[in-house]
Amino acid sequence: MDPVNGRFANAVLIAVLLTVLAEPARAEAAAASPADFEILQWTGADAATATAPIVRDLRDAQWAPLNYPAARRQGRVFWLKLRARRDLDPQSEAALIVRKGRHLQVQVFVPGEASEQPRTPAVALAGVRAQQDAVILLPADRIDAGESLHVRVEARGRGSETLRFSVGTVSQVLQRGAAHERTIALAFGALTAVSLVALLLWFVLSDRLLLLYATLFSLQALYIAYLAGPGFDWPVLSLALPLTANAWNVPIALSGAVACLFVREIADLKRFSPRVFAVFGGLAIAFVVLAAANVAQLFNFGGAIAVLGNVLFIGAAIFSMVVAFMAWRRGNRAAGWFLVAWLLLEIVTISTALSLLIGDAESAESLVYYGLPVSMVAAAILIALGVGDRLREQRLALTDAEKRAQTDPLTGVLNRGSLLERLDAACARAQARGLPISLLFIDLDHFKDINDTYGHAAGDAFLAAVIGPIQAELRQSDVIGRYGGEEFIVVLSSADATAAQPIAERIRNRVADVTVHGFGPPIHVTCSIGLAASDTLGLWGEALIASADAAVYAAKRAGRNRVQ
Repeated sequence: MDPVNGRFANAVLIAVLLTVLAEPARAEAAAASPADFEILQWTGADAATATAPIVRDLRDAQWAPLNYPAARRQGRVFWLKLRARRDLDPQSEAALIVRKGRHLQVQVFVPGEASEQPRTPAVALAGVRAQQDAVILLPADRIDAGESLHVRVEARGRGSETLRFSVGTVSQVLQRGAAHERTIALAFGALTAVSLVALLLWFVLSDRLLLLYATLFSLQALYIAYLAGPGFDWPVLSLALPLTANAWNVPIALSGAVACLFVREIADLKRFSPRVFAVFGGLAIAFVVLAAANVAQLFNFGGAIAVLGNVLFIGAAIFSMVVAFMAWRRGNRAAGWFLVAWLLLEIVTISTALSLLIGDAESAESLVYYGLPVSMVAAAILIALGVGDRLREQRLALTDAEKRAQTDPLTGVLNRGSLLERLDAACARAQARGLPISLLFIDLDHFKDINDTYGHAAGDAFLAAVIGPIQAELRQSDVIGRYGGEEFIVVLSSADATAAQPIAERIRNRVADVTVHGFGPPIHVTCSIGLAASDTLGLWGEALIASADAAVYAAKRAGRNRVQ
């Protein structure tokens, strides 16, 4: 591996180790106090049954700085006090923004309000990792520094243990949420569209690479929809809401399995490296096991699964890029397209993981909502170009193989078998349409003397040299083939004997003008041509060949260099 790829691999491994080490700390950092509020936790024992008036009258001694894990261990319900650190003016800051897991239900009580009714979210916008931005309208009156809001939090099920409070305007939150959902919707639509196109092409072409491509990017579409959050609110996809983290962990694990199968196909490993081909099969099985193992999160083994999953993903990513690089160096252009696409996607993915790790919420949010979707769509386009290049090469190879099987390697015209097939097809068309067909049997005069005098190389050169002049007199619908040795047959479609006669004469004259140099004195050869036409003989197919062959012998007996 070259130094550039080595440095990239080291960076990837460091990112994974940091991500793994950071996993246990995420829950405790989830409720860090922002600048807008001091967050206190009620330490009373009856939080589940407490009501707003009771909480309002509790002594300050029963409140302590928030310890989120401890609050969650108290039970399903806990109470918080948000004490304003500064004056909050509802003219410009009219809403409390709660960044929370979807499973957390939040009610806000404003002490002193006559109704004592809780304020619930007016709108909840999708967030990263099954989170939500719940928007709760604040009172119209100003909230002075030191005044408090009481918050009742109830956990219903499992999900992201995130709980943050800030103050902002409703318009800002709605605009940001709309921009995020629009970007994810566009990326989801683009990935789904290319997957459907590839699937339709697979039905037509039956190429396994197309099926793997369609599966890979449909799974990527599900992954970004659920990771970024909007997928949980969309029809049909919302059915995965109870799965929480599994909704994006399972698709990305399965996409890893499909990617392994895709790499070994696009790199043509079965032909060039069977052992590496088998290794990728094992990796694909490991990713399927990883997808199934996500159920272990229900039994508190999620940390171990995350560690194993990260190591497997990074190892497979590095291995895939190395293999793709080697395949590209071997001349596989499709593998080169894949290498560029996968490198781009991995760089953005690692940057996103690092942003989440260091707690840079703004950068992480930008990468999840813009970096990842754009890199996924770009990767889909680049890999589609690679797949198209691969299919084109296969088609050219197949066409070239078919051409070699049908043509004479020396002269480039049809060989005897293909010539007879084309003759039968031309006769069938002519008979069906009531049209004539003519056949010219061309035999070079004294050709054996050229081989005996100048050598077989000179004879081969002359055979190749006469093809161009003959083809210059033919139409696109006419056919020429090498019947054997120095004998050629020309099939003239829709031509009767009268029309074929001048064509044969022009061919005879052109062959007589051919000169081959490089083997001593210039070489000149003439030809004798036998002509047989269906309109005068009533013959078709090989019977025409036999008649034209007899005419050639008559031409040679009459002195050669003539049309008979």
